[in-house]
Amino acid sequence: MQEFDVVIIGGGPIGIACGLEAKKQGLSYIIIEKGTIVNSLFNYPVNMQFFSSSEKLEIEEIPFISKEAKPKRNEALEYYRRIVTSNKLNIHLFEKVKDTVKQDGFFLVKTDKSDYKAKNVVVATGFYDLPNKMNVPGEDLPKVSHYYNDPHFYASQKLAVVGASNSAIDAALECWRKGAEVSLIIRGPEVGTRVKYWVRPDIINRIEEGSIKAYYNSTVKEIKPTEVVINTPEGDLTLENDFVLALTGYMPNFAFLEKLGITLSNDSKRLPTYNPQTMESNINGLFLAGVICGGMETHKWFIENSRIHAPIIMNTIKQKLEVAAKGS
Repeated sequence: MQEFDVVIIGGGPIGIACGLEAKKQGLSYIIIEKGTIVNSLFNYPVNMQFFSSSEKLEIEEIPFISKEAKPKRNEALEYYRRIVTSNKLNIHLFEKVKDTVKQDGFFLVKTDKSDYKAKNVVVATGFYDLPNKMNVPGEDLPKVSHYYNDPHFYASQKLAVVGASNSAIDAALECWRKGAEVSLIIRGPEVGTRVKYWVRPDIINRIEEGSIKAYYNSTVKEIKPTEVVINTPEGDLTLENDFVLALTGYMPNFAFLEKLGITLSNDSKRLPTYNPQTMESNINGLFLAGVICGGMETHKWFIENSRIHAPIIMNTIKQKLEVAAKGS
């Protein structure tokens, strides 16, 4: 069984930043990622453009050069891929962590391919894998998706987009421009206030001119093979429908965190317990990094403001190992 100073679970931008910092600090490490490099970014829409400028997405001060001030998905994929390959990071891809238990001061990390032993573990798994379900009849129909990829797929189709955030608004606009008949179903009274500032006027104008039909203060009641029933302030309304994009957000894998022994707040935020000075959880030697620190408040932590987690964690780990070495 291979032994490391730290096992990093998650090969997204923050997991990669942790790997770079571990290497910099002279710590033995391995990054375990269940998919490809920056798997969540890979699964973003093909035309997705970041809210952040390229320099705010940089890690370890490695320059991120993009054609525009705000880079697109394909540029980010290339940037992070080159970081991994150029720095020869020790990363195992398409390997899923099945269990992590602590015994005799060590963590035993079991995956679907191998077992590892580590003095410390960093969880940097993000939140993109588990969608917030609407829990309505018909949500499991093949025409319903909680992920959006390419607008071409919805050309000439009657499409209902559920949500008011960046992902929903981008999808509504892109699909409309590819010839879809788009209905936007929004739970609140307006388009989300955190929608990208250069996109929000566009969607509002399309709604006001009638190109995209928006139903405010409305929710999906039922999805049928050729229709969708929505609850509006004026009562239930049935729309002809070919596809539904339920872009209602995502959540961290709380079951995985609880299985690790990490305590969560009892309120709707489900905030994991950790020390912001060290990023160490309530389990000694188990650290949290990135968006997962925000629980259900997935809008609070981004690449740009959680990059600092990597040096905080690795400095803490190195100091702990040095103290342990002196005491032995």
